Amino acid sequence: MKLFILVALFGLSLAQHNPNFKSGRTAIVHLFEWRWADIAAECERFLGPKGFGGVQISPPNEHIVLDSPWRPWWQRYQPTSYDLCSRSGSESELRNMITRCNNVGVNIYVDAVVNHMCGAGGGEGTHSSCGNWFSASKKEFPSVPYSGWDFNDGSCYTSSGNIENYGDPNQVRNCRLVGLLDLALGKDYVRGKVAEFMNKLIDMGVAGFRVDACKHMWPGDLSNVYGRLHNLNTQWFPTGSRPFIYQEVIDLGGEPITSNEYVHLGRVTEFKYGAKLGTVFRKWNGEKLSYTKNWGEGWGFMANGNALVFIDNHDNQRGHGAGGASIVTFWDSRLYKMAVGYMLAHPYGLTRVMSSYRWDRNFVDGKDQNDWIGPPSYGDGSTKPVPVNPDQTCGDGWVCEHRWRQITNMVIFRNVVDGQPHSNWWDNGNNQVAFGRGNRGFIVINNDDWDLSQTLNTGMPGGTYCDVISGQKEGSRCTGKQITVGGDGRAQFWISSGDEDPFIAIHADSKL
Repeated sequence: MKLFILVALFGLSLAQHNPNFKSGRTAIVHLFEWRWADIAAECERFLGPKGFGGVQISPPNEHIVLDSPWRPWWQRYQPTSYDLCSRSGSESELRNMITRCNNVGVNIYVDAVVNHMCGAGGGEGTHSSCGNWFSASKKEFPSVPYSGWDFNDGSCYTSSGNIENYGDPNQVRNCRLVGLLDLALGKDYVRGKVAEFMNKLIDMGVAGFRVDACKHMWPGDLSNVYGRLHNLNTQWFPTGSRPFIYQEVIDLGGEPITSNEYVHLGRVTEFKYGAKLGTVFRKWNGEKLSYTKNWGEGWGFMANGNALVFIDNHDNQRGHGAGGASIVTFWDSRLYKMAVGYMLAHPYGLTRVMSSYRWDRNFVDGKDQNDWIGPPSYGDGSTKPVPVNPDQTCGDGWVCEHRWRQITNMVIFRNVVDGQPHSNWWDNGNNQVAFGRGNRGFIVINNDDWDLSQTLNTGMPGGTYCDVISGQKEGSRCTGKQITVGGDGRAQFWISSGDEDPFIAIHADSKL
């Protein structure tokens, strides 16, 4: 019986590693700070047809509304209740979006903020996204309801009440992260309230959760909460499907808390991935692309089946979180497209693509003073819609990296090569590399300052293929470079170091 229980529990957590993608889909896009109405439209007009697996949405819970600084993005990470009205829209708009996205095969993953409520200095009043009263000073959140009994202050032994030393796991989990009121997730009542919030979303049709700040919660407490979660809604998911869980744990090494403590509960964000790949593509510290032949676990990353990988995220693209200056973002668009292309071509991990908005950066002594700026907004602080231009890019400050041809086409590439092994590696000992995915796809990257001219074994069937980076297959014609693969699987590649995008990718579905 003991063994059976162990197997049952193990099976439960393994299920939480599964993103529940509709067949043939493999990637998540984070539509950071998008309104629910815009996400619903994007699912129908773009994400569904282009083969995206799911959307990570911004936190849907009621949050504090701040005037100083004015409506920062991080106000959404300061809950004041679990009511579902936020800067992105109302509960009915959220429900409408979940339904419409599910109906076109695109899953919704909720960014769940359950470690804490708002900051201790958040004041008292109705300055919240649904207009519900709360008091940070009294620790009263009647819309949940939480009171002073539901917070960890009695378990924190630092003089400030905040985390002061990341070398002490007790502090990291029981004290306040940057002054945010730390919930007592060890209490049955609090666990119940958190599970109730997540279950309401599951019943509405979401496929899973990105769980915020997991390093700051005890794995045992999370395990208890996850065990209370409902199965997914059978209107869209097979009977018995479990919510996908991917946990934000920043582990770059050097701290006692490691991502290893969380991998049995679900997937974990592999922050080393973007930090290291950024260093490689920037050629810092003597790193070379040729060194990535054993990319993945060979670089000290967590096991493939546990990893959620990304080039940048909403935190580290603006210097928060983890990874530092090596992180490549849309601001470095040429390098960014190559790095995202590499990630989407490589079999390691479950991939997430970022979709951002621009802001006016202002660097003083290497730090962006404007890293707080929220999404494109009107004067009253409400978020602007995302307009789509005739050339398929977005306007009004929305970057929409996921719509860049090179990135969209590599999401499709990943779908086409899914399940195929990493194969036919080639490198020049520097920053020119190529690899295939069985007989379904092949990518060649030139990140050197000189041209690449090489005949390579692609592992692909003979024929003419359309490069999906310089263009794409439209009907029977190709708008980009054409690559001829011989009967022996070999093809000649030439990539100028001056090309707008110095990489080439072909796959089974780009054959002419």
